[in-house]
Amino acid sequence: MNARALPQVTPLDRGSGIPLYHQIQRQLMDRIRSGAFRQSDPMPPVQEIATLYGVSLMTARQAVRSLCDLGLAYSKQGKGTFVANTKVEKNFRQVLSFTEEMKTRGTTPKSRVLSFRIQTAPAEVRKALKLNAGEKVFRLHRVRYGDNVPLGIECSCLPVRLCPSLLEDYDTTSSLYRALEMRGIFLMTASEVVEVGRATAEDAKLLRVAAKSPVFLFTRISFLEDGKPVEFVKSTYRGDRYKIVNRLTRARSDGSAALV
Repeated sequence: MNARALPQVTPLDRGSGIPLYHQIQRQLMDRIRSGAFRQSDPMPPVQEIATLYGVSLMTARQAVRSLCDLGLAYSKQGKGTFVANTKVEKNFRQVLSFTEEMKTRGTTPKSRVLSFRIQTAPAEVRKALKLNAGEKVFRLHRVRYGDNVPLGIECSCLPVRLCPSLLEDYDTTSSLYRALEMRGIFLMTASEVVEVGRATAEDAKLLRVAAKSPVFLFTRISFLEDGKPVEFVKSTYRGDRYKIVNRLTRARSDGSAALV
């Protein structure tokens, strides 16, 4: 199979301050997401990329390598670089908001709010957040998009006493974690359980998939630095758009950690 050609490219903005490799990465990424480069297609050789953009081989290699780091491409020794199945890798090593996860992968995040209200905490939320009986929580229910593609549905609950004015002054289309940080509330650790399920008819409609399609079901509790639980989230994410990758360590015989 021949590598996909790059007959036309957008000239790089050399005065913008944005690294040249990153500008090339964005253009290649756009071609992958538009379908111009399809799954398993060979990527153009770095020599061709360097010539077309007028950059060094090192810059061209860095652009292609960054696509591999994002999971959008993969290399085969002696054969070249190929377009990967464009699934989003769920990061289990950092406490990231959906907005932060998307931006680290060069994807534009967007949210559609289904509801945002104050209600009495359900039993599951009350237990997870160690709330008193009858205590109120904010409940934020959103569909989450990456590059205008629906990826997941999230329902977040936080105690009202944590930030009483949230309902009035929070822009629900923006990052919730960023809004909390601006109020001096920093979520430092999280416990998350992942299960596999099937999309309900309602979820399938919101996610634009067939009913009973495979989905990931996330249950997450986020904690402040002092260990106090302050956020409970239940999410449903498309199985065809997400992958779960975990990086483990194994202790050496001398007690130090080694990557496996």
